[in-house]
Amino acid sequence: MPENRGRASGTFRPGGPAPIRVFFQQDGTVPPPDAVVNRAENTLQAGKDALRERELLLERSFPHRPGYGTAGKPVTLWANYVEMAVSPDLKLHRYAISVSPSVVGRKLTQVIRILLQAPELGQFQHDIVSDFRSTLLSRQKFVEDDLSVTICYREEGHDEPEKGAREYNVRLCYTGTLSVAELTEYLTSTDLRAHYDDKLPMIQALNIFLNHYSKSTGNLVTISSSKTFSLNQSSATFDLGSGLIAIRGFFASVRTACCRVLVNVNVSTAAFYQDGPLDNLILRLDAELTNKSGIEAFLNRLRVRTTYLPERRNQKGEVIHREKTILGLATTDDGQELDHPPRVKEFGAGPMHVEFWLEGPAQTGLSTAEAPNRGKRKKASATTGLRGDSASSASGRYISVYDYFWETYGLSIDNTDIPVVNVGTRGRPTYLPPEFCFIFAGQNATSKLNHAQIQKMAQFAARKPWENATSIISDGLGTVGLDSRTNALLHQFGLSVSPGLITVPGRVLPPPKVVYSRNKEAQVRFGGWNMVDAKFNTAGSLKRWSYLMISLRGCHDAFEQASLADVIRRFGGALSRTGISVMPPRQGQTLILNGPDDPQLDQRLKLAAQHLDFLLIILPEHNTPMYNRIKRCCDQEFGIQTICVVGHKLAKERGQDHFFANIALKLNLKLGGNNQLVDKARLGIISENKTMVVGIDVTHPSPASSKDAPSIAGMVASIDRSLGQWPGVLRVQAARQEMVSGLTDMLKSRLRLWKSLGKHQTLPENILVYRDGVSEGQYQTVVDEELPLLRKACEDMYPAVDQSRGVPRLTVILVGKRHHTRFYPTHTADADQSSNPKPGTVIDRGVTDPRSWEFFLQSHAAIQGTARPARYVVVLDEIFRAHCKRDMLPSQMAADRLQGLTLSMCYAYGRATKAVSICTPAYYATLLCERSRCYLSGVFDPYPGSASPSISGNMEGIAVIDEEVRIHPRIRDSMFYI
Repeated sequence: MPENRGRASGTFRPGGPAPIRVFFQQDGTVPPPDAVVNRAENTLQAGKDALRERELLLERSFPHRPGYGTAGKPVTLWANYVEMAVSPDLKLHRYAISVSPSVVGRKLTQVIRILLQAPELGQFQHDIVSDFRSTLLSRQKFVEDDLSVTICYREEGHDEPEKGAREYNVRLCYTGTLSVAELTEYLTSTDLRAHYDDKLPMIQALNIFLNHYSKSTGNLVTISSSKTFSLNQSSATFDLGSGLIAIRGFFASVRTACCRVLVNVNVSTAAFYQDGPLDNLILRLDAELTNKSGIEAFLNRLRVRTTYLPERRNQKGEVIHREKTILGLATTDDGQELDHPPRVKEFGAGPMHVEFWLEGPAQTGLSTAEAPNRGKRKKASATTGLRGDSASSASGRYISVYDYFWETYGLSIDNTDIPVVNVGTRGRPTYLPPEFCFIFAGQNATSKLNHAQIQKMAQFAARKPWENATSIISDGLGTVGLDSRTNALLHQFGLSVSPGLITVPGRVLPPPKVVYSRNKEAQVRFGGWNMVDAKFNTAGSLKRWSYLMISLRGCHDAFEQASLADVIRRFGGALSRTGISVMPPRQGQTLILNGPDDPQLDQRLKLAAQHLDFLLIILPEHNTPMYNRIKRCCDQEFGIQTICVVGHKLAKERGQDHFFANIALKLNLKLGGNNQLVDKARLGIISENKTMVVGIDVTHPSPASSKDAPSIAGMVASIDRSLGQWPGVLRVQAARQEMVSGLTDMLKSRLRLWKSLGKHQTLPENILVYRDGVSEGQYQTVVDEELPLLRKACEDMYPAVDQSRGVPRLTVILVGKRHHTRFYPTHTADADQSSNPKPGTVIDRGVTDPRSWEFFLQSHAAIQGTARPARYVVVLDEIFRAHCKRDMLPSQMAADRLQGLTLSMCYAYGRATKAVSICTPAYYATLLCERSRCYLSGVFDPYPGSASPSISGNMEGIAVIDEEVRIHPRIRDSMFYI
């Protein structure tokens, strides 16, 4: 690994909780942003001014950048990018890989690994790289455009194929040549009309080159082709509990910017299965072995090596492992089509209660003396609980897994309660005792983390910016293959990487004023403020309300009835102090449930909805299934607003006023109120009350979700210029479909609320859309598929006279938060209390596409760790340029106006007294989608082992329709999802 080439310097800020530290290079200098890049960016903008706007629009699908922002205090920032110098002589010849018979997954990877060592490609050994899936790249062009290579399959680690090993025909079909010189010419061109059709294929090719290193190096594992984790002992790890560990690795991806090729390198953290004996892992997961379904779900697809056979080694002296993949536990339905099906006492049975048919006559078992240090054989015959051996015959007999391992290998199984695992199929099962299985290291855990594991993961991942920057330089470049001392292919392909991070120019925008009732201005500091002595700008009215404390057997109650009543009284007083008109609560109740599936809960919620508008629910503990059940009942079936709190948090006297205030923020929004106003001078076009702002997001099934889980689209929209109320609507669509198919009806419903709830006589003249969750490869699809649906809604709703004058005007901005770009301050004076850039920092130069209208905005102060800025990309603009023209301002002002407005909307988020990381409409759309997962928790996040449909939402095999996310009419047009 490289030496430590990055360090940190720091200073104490008076009154601050911790020293502020920043990253700097080994020599202590901060290089200025690249002057060549800066000049080229300016030249491109000057060229724009010389061209007619219509001419540019004909050249591009997306609007060009109107100019670079100038507002705010200039700062210089580190960016987590290194510059990659690429030889202009480099040409990459692409070949599509096809394998017959077809293979997938790890076997396909091994087939391609064997291919790269085949004699037919011997002369190209140092000139070829692959993604080990579908593409091969070569510095030299093969003689044949269509080359077929026959290989004989051998397992990983084996020197030779086994006898009778399968042969595969691998076909390499030439698909084209990519020239680095053409990419360089495009990146350095100062003509805005310049275009390079192979830009994305070239970036993909460079990423294939980069990732080839991690995929072909034995001590590294990759996730999603761009995240690399070292399995060395020196790697940073953290025990997450229940058999999982977190490993710190690195993300790397090639990107292009003005005049240069960059590699984005970021610290990344992921959960992995703890390597070691399988029986230990099972006991760590469930020491009492009570949740067999949960154990099976956790072990599914886990790879293990067996330990009961003698060790084998290859010619290099490396151990050849006998690898197996776990399907699940033993079930009573296993192998029912076999002549002699297994005999399994019950699901998840142990080795003494699972028998299989063994061909051949009975053998005499080994004595204890013949199996030293293996323990004594238990008497299994009388305890199996299975049928007798009447089925035995000269051709074979039934034998328990326990007896088989004793008789065949002289091995005694110590803990016979641990269920055996099936490493075969359901039709042809193969059972192994976990005691003789060892989990391979480096297996990414795809199961959903529990609450405690999520907290531990966050604790491990939260690192200061200077710590991450230092790790990238000292460890990250070597891990991802960007160090020529560990990756010889860099020199071979004519590539080199700068040893340090680049710097970019940024600006810190001032925060907007935040105003409460009677025009009381909050004191904004470090992106947040305090509501002391302030009342909500528009407070709701709470008349019919009460509280319900849920008591669950086995859980300690946080309150006696009398003490709870006192806390509720204080809570009511806290609501009054925020301006909410509060009537005394009706008599609260305690509900004692016999278990999480107790139907009493649904009955009590139904009764509450008949008499109340709001119910405060006190839970005995953090309980996701119960929370999902409550929200499904109250939001959809009964129509009552609810807020759930955990009892011990409500009971804690220290910080109780702050806790009450946070509940009040949510409650006032649910009641239709508006918590705070953002200074209208900073809201631009929105302050004219003619612009509706829309947020759109889509939530998708996770790897642990049921195969029947759909994707769900959510849309929220403002109802007036105050940006206080954002009612939402949900629609079900096909699984993992990002483009929203129901946009037309969704937008029409929001336009109706603009008139009814917002009390407008006319529809909005402008519709500003913030679309969250779209990957870069789908930008054009948004314009091609979603934009026509939005326009169709407008055609259906707007009078012809409005449409004839170009109303409504649409602007669509894509919001990205799942990226890996990070910025670090270069001087302590430019850092906030957490050593991150200050809230309001905007970056639109240095790492952005000069021909596209995009920018990064870190609007918030990170609570912990390194702040992630949001990325905003404009794919349609009919508003901002037009308003600059209307106001007789240069079009360059559109950049400042959009950046300033987006920052101001981060201060309009009503659920907190601080700026949030993405602008409010996108944030609310995300919350709305998260709420929808509660309604369909049975398919999104099934809980193995739950017997009740009310908890698990048992919907296997049932098609999910819009009705499943329909909200009760009583609360449908409110912010129920807060």
